[in-house]
Amino acid sequence: MYDLHTHTVFSDGVLVPAESARRAEKAGYGGMAFTDHADDSNLLFVLENLLRFKERFNRESPEFKVLAGVELTHVLPSSVARLVDEARRFGADIVVVHGETLTEPVSDGTNKAAIEAGADILAHPGLISAELCRLAAEKGVHLEITTRKGHSLSNGYVAKTALENGASLVINNDFHAPGDAVSAEQAERILLGTGLSKEQAAEVFENNKKLFLRKLGG
Repeated sequence: MYDLHTHTVFSDGVLVPAESARRAEKAGYGGMAFTDHADDSNLLFVLENLLRFKERFNRESPEFKVLAGVELTHVLPSSVARLVDEARRFGADIVVVHGETLTEPVSDGTNKAAIEAGADILAHPGLISAELCRLAAEKGVHLEITTRKGHSLSNGYVAKTALENGASLVINNDFHAPGDAVSAEQAERILLGTGLSKEQAAEVFENNKKLFLRKLGG
């Protein structure tokens, strides 16, 4: 299990990065990405702190590694492409965009803007269209199956629509606090609960691993 979507005290998480990393390592995870909520007000602040932690932690941690990134959250669709580019210019390893979840008033057009901008992951994209799934496949944008309460309401729809249209899936916890993370076994059950086969679930885990290792390698 490689978690590519987590939050720390630098946004609305409750743990410092060191504790989040330790808990994930103890739970048997292979690695994790810190992707704190960001917009124009705090993008540089978040990345400066997470990148500083990542550099020192990865140098001293022989096995378990972390990535530093952001989740662009509730930004105007017209700002998404610019902020994706700025995040990468500021050194983000991974860029997530907060998609049009069923549980929050995300602006219409955010899913489309995130995919067109080539974000790494579109988180909890809600009732994403088949057309946008095909565009995500073309752009190499991963669509998220989430273990997080509320955001997970559309998991079955996302899985079905993504697979029918060639888009790649990842599974993430959207971790904010102890108790949010699930075991690899439970993550597999959640994937199976969306209607995926065991082989398809294994492919999702592999997508997480490949994306993590590719970003870790720079």
